[in-house]
Amino acid sequence: MPGALAFLRHHLPALRGRGPAGVRVWSRLACGLLLLGSQASIAATEIAATRIWPGPEYTRVTIESKAPVGHSFFTIAQPHRFVVDLEEVDFDDALAALPYQVSADDPLVAGIRIGRFKPGVIRLVLDLKAEVNPQVFTLKPIGDYGYRLVLDVYPAEPVDPILALLKRQEVDPAAASSATPTPSKPEVSVVRLITVAIDAGHGGEDPGALGRRGTREKDITLSISRKLKALIDKEPNMRAVMTRDGDYFVPLGRRVEIARKVQADLFVSVHADAFVKPHARGSSVFALSERGATSIHANWLAKKENEADLIGGVNIDVEDATLKQVLLDLSQTATINDSLKIGRTVLESIGGVNTLHKPHVEQAGFAVLKAPDIPSILVETAFLTNPDEERRLRDTKYQQRVAEAIFDGVKKYFAANPPLARSKLAQN
Repeated sequence: MPGALAFLRHHLPALRGRGPAGVRVWSRLACGLLLLGSQASIAATEIAATRIWPGPEYTRVTIESKAPVGHSFFTIAQPHRFVVDLEEVDFDDALAALPYQVSADDPLVAGIRIGRFKPGVIRLVLDLKAEVNPQVFTLKPIGDYGYRLVLDVYPAEPVDPILALLKRQEVDPAAASSATPTPSKPEVSVVRLITVAIDAGHGGEDPGALGRRGTREKDITLSISRKLKALIDKEPNMRAVMTRDGDYFVPLGRRVEIARKVQADLFVSVHADAFVKPHARGSSVFALSERGATSIHANWLAKKENEADLIGGVNIDVEDATLKQVLLDLSQTATINDSLKIGRTVLESIGGVNTLHKPHVEQAGFAVLKAPDIPSILVETAFLTNPDEERRLRDTKYQQRVAEAIFDGVKKYFAANPPLARSKLAQN
């Protein structure tokens, strides 16, 4: 705009010299230039980054910007497409890079096309592999993120975690055979299958803690969780179900819901600790508390972990009311007592691998531990904010030792405390 104003000032005397007609010309020219400048300033919303996170239950597309982005969307069938119009945004490199981020194995999105639909509107067309039920919402700035427009692409028929588990076992005969219980003693007629829900903390938009060397908590937790799952699946009377098995975000409540749907006997949430002081070190095990945190660190950590939904991004307009009630139900004294028992067994086992941050199981109000009917523990494997422990966490051999320690603790607990029989047998 400074150049336009200089142009007007330079030509104003000549136009005025032409009398009223010249003034009218000048006025129209000024209005036109000001209108163009106004439109240019409106269209200056910068897209800072774009990201795609494919997962088994949904695919998330994130458009991060310096200011909120106006938008509208609709779906089209035959073939299935999801169309999103972005209003007054720059068609910059970040937006242009979005189509190249689509993974060939994305279960829902086949590709993305971007183009200028009309003045002031850029259109995104997501070519789909199936009918979808999309959710679109905006997140306010938090942490290192600016405004985020989130496009969650859900299949029209939601994925059932139990059916997904059975399909994976059909594809992998070894997993299927390992999940089939075989009585270890002749006198036992039926051995109840023990199901462990493994929760790899953070994921997708939520990286979790960051180490000095750039190590992301979400990567460490996923790697250890996969190793733990492999150990559990080798046991003839045990199976493991992961709340996430890739780099995508799962809301805290959904993690609890998955564990309850597969009727888990135990919920283990795997994390890599962080604190404001870099010298903090050691492994920890946490259980839920009904009466507040047992230490300042436990309270700080629970508050930080409970912010995962804000960072990862949850559409609060569609939260399930029943699930809300489950998460608010704190009348679970028996479950917490069981959680403390198994927590002590796991903590003792981990003590053989790493220094313990505290010699006892701590408690705090972790949202992810609030299943009222499943013993639940949260394992902080080590401190990513401690340079020495960050180096150890990056070592796959150390990750394996941690997974083995958790597994040994879980196995010892169930050996001493066999789960009660269910009406549905393990073979079914």
